[in-house]
Amino acid sequence: MPNIPKVALVILSALVLIFVVFVSISMIANDQFNRKVDKGVTAFYSGVENKHEVIRQTDLERLPQPVQNWLQYSQVVGKERIVAARTKHDVTMRLKENQPWLKAQAEQYFRTDEPGFIWAVDIKMAPLVHIVGKDQYIDGRGNMLIKLLSLINVVNASGKEIDQGTLLRYLSEIMLVPTAALSDTIQWEGIDSNSAKATMSYKGVTASGVFTFNEKGEILNFVAQRYGDFEGGYRLETWCAEITEYKEFNGFKVASKGDIIWKLKTGDYHWYHFEVKEIEYNVS
Repeated sequence: MPNIPKVALVILSALVLIFVVFVSISMIANDQFNRKVDKGVTAFYSGVENKHEVIRQTDLERLPQPVQNWLQYSQVVGKERIVAARTKHDVTMRLKENQPWLKAQAEQYFRTDEPGFIWAVDIKMAPLVHIVGKDQYIDGRGNMLIKLLSLINVVNASGKEIDQGTLLRYLSEIMLVPTAALSDTIQWEGIDSNSAKATMSYKGVTASGVFTFNEKGEILNFVAQRYGDFEGGYRLETWCAEITEYKEFNGFKVASKGDIIWKLKTGDYHWYHFEVKEIEYNVS
C-alpha cells in the first residue's frame, strides 16, 4: 500500500465529504422540486367538475369537414367530454441546437374547462447528474423552469412571448385530448379538404395554427408561428409538430408518437421527440 502523505489524505477526505454533501443537497432539492410539482398539480385540478357531458354527432356539425373527420376517427362521439387528463411520455430532447440528445421521462397534466397544462420532466444526463424541468400554462400565463441538479436555474422564463408559446403548445396538444376541439375558446376555419386553421383566444392572448389531416382523419402535423428564444432574444419562427404514429388509449385514438421541429432559415431544428406511453382521462 502506497504511503500517502497526511495532507493528501486530508484533502482527499475533504473532497469526498464535499461530494457527498453536494449529492445529498441535490437529492433533497430534487425531492422538494417533485413535491412542488405534485402540490401544483393538486391545485391545478382543484375545481375541475366533470358534468358527464356526452359528445353527440350534432356537436361536430359546426366544424370544418376535415376536423369532423378527425374527431370521428378519434372516436369522440358517444364518449364523455374530457375535462382533465394525465399523460406519461418517453422523450428525447435537446436544450440547444447542435447539443447532444438526452433521454427523459415526462408527465403532463391537462384541463380543458379552464385551458391549461403542467409538464414535468426529469432528464438523466450522466450518473448523479440530472436536469429537472417544468413547463406550465395556467390562467392564460406560461412559465418555463429548468434546473440543473434540481438546484441551479438554467431557464426561468415568463412574459408575453411565453404566454403565446404555451397557448400554442396547448392548442397543438388537443390532439391528445380531442374533445377539447369543441371548446368555445377555439374557432375553426376550413382551408381545404385536408386542413383547417384553429384560432385560440384565452385571457387576452390569441394565436393560430394550421392542422393538416390525412384521408383517414389522422393529424399529420400542426404548424404555427411561435415565439422562441434564439441567440438571446425572442422572435417568431415556424414551429411544427409532426405526428408519426397513432394509438388507442381508453377508447380514444390519439397521436402517440411525433417530432417537434423549428423550421428555421438555417434548416430544420429537431429538438423534441415524444412517445406517449400512458393516458388517463377525466382524472382529478
